[in-house]
Amino acid sequence: MEKCKDARKRQFYIGMTTKYGWTKNVLIHQIDNQSYERYLLGQTNFDKTLPDKYKHQAKLAVKDEYNLEFLELTEKHNEKELELAIMTNIRHFLNEMGGDFAFIGNQFKLKVGSENFYIDLLLFHRKLKALVALELKTGFFKPEYTGKMSFYLTVLNEKVKTEDEVSSIF
Repeated sequence: MEKCKDARKRQFYIGMTTKYGWTKNVLIHQIDNQSYERYLLGQTNFDKTLPDKYKHQAKLAVKDEYNLEFLELTEKHNEKELELAIMTNIRHFLNEMGGDFAFIGNQFKLKVGSENFYIDLLLFHRKLKALVALELKTGFFKPEYTGKMSFYLTVLNEKVKTEDEVSSIF
């Protein structure tokens, strides 16, 4: 942990070690591979999609961690169970997200040509005036998730977003 001078960086590695039971060697490997930095880079598309005047506000609007214990899920829950728990507790979930979010829909249908695609949760951030797409995943990150979200955002911007809204975010 001597390599982690930043308190948030240390907290990230401590939290991940606790959550996933990393050994000392795994922790060292994660620090050497800059997992914290890569985690932060993959969190949002704010820098690419939002005007400069909204970028900072957007980063403040999205918290680093969320307490979802109120969902009362077992350790081995799947994505459908997660979505059902969120839908059952949507008011509490939106408050945990920060209070400026409005619920648009779950399994929000996007029609592209003759195919249908579904966004797990679609929210709207009132202050940012942007649609927020959430794709629920319970496993480790896979690079193809980024491509899927980029596709969804493009379709949202072309077919759902109104003129007075900024580009959609995830």
